Amino acid sequence: MNIGYETDQLLNEYLLMHYGSSNLQMPWDFGPVPGVHFPVRTVLYFPEIEVGRALDLGCAVGRSSFELSRMSKEVVGIDFSANFIRSAREIGKNREVLYMVKETDQQKIKAVARLPDGCFAERCHFIQGDVLNLPDGLGRFDRVHAANLICRLSDPDQLLMRLPDLVVKGGDLVLATPCTWLDEFTPEHNQPDQDTFEWLKQKLSPEFHLRKQANEPFLIRETARKFQWAVSLVTHWQKV
Repeated sequence: MNIGYETDQLLNEYLLMHYGSSNLQMPWDFGPVPGVHFPVRTVLYFPEIEVGRALDLGCAVGRSSFELSRMSKEVVGIDFSANFIRSAREIGKNREVLYMVKETDQQKIKAVARLPDGCFAERCHFIQGDVLNLPDGLGRFDRVHAANLICRLSDPDQLLMRLPDLVVKGGDLVLATPCTWLDEFTPEHNQPDQDTFEWLKQKLSPEFHLRKQANEPFLIRETARKFQWAVSLVTHWQKV
């Protein structure tokens, strides 16, 4: 995993992406406003029914985990970054955490990431760990969420092979990936040799039935005038 995930700069950018207002994330009305609130939108692919357990793989600073708590009695969020997990836990405990938003490289403004209304922090448990070496005794889940994770793993096949054991029969799986396969994260021999969507269908069938496929934009603000905009492939699967 790239050590850059432990920098304060990336932590601040992710806190903004997960908790910042639409205007703070994208202050330009002619900009790609539909890219904001990505960690909320991916959770909306799950059926709107209450379930027992949910797992958020690559949970980052926790927004999707908290969103899952609206309809899940227990949520486990796992991320490799100690910085990310520390912030997610602080938001769960104190209902907010202070962070900095860059205007320029030298100018910064203070902002507060708050637990969203209607989320249940007491239902969420955050673990710092490697999704390719998940802890023993994790159990099975009614829904598993993994957003923008697959193409950042050194061996994505290893996780895909584990997924059938993580999801209960009839349970739901939501994967999102911008399909930006890079050698610095995934060695070339472990990258798909075909279209990512076709690769996922090949790997997940027949254990999972594809319910929906869509594209979702997402936005990461670096400064007030510099942004990362990308499109993530989102797939919703049901365990057969």
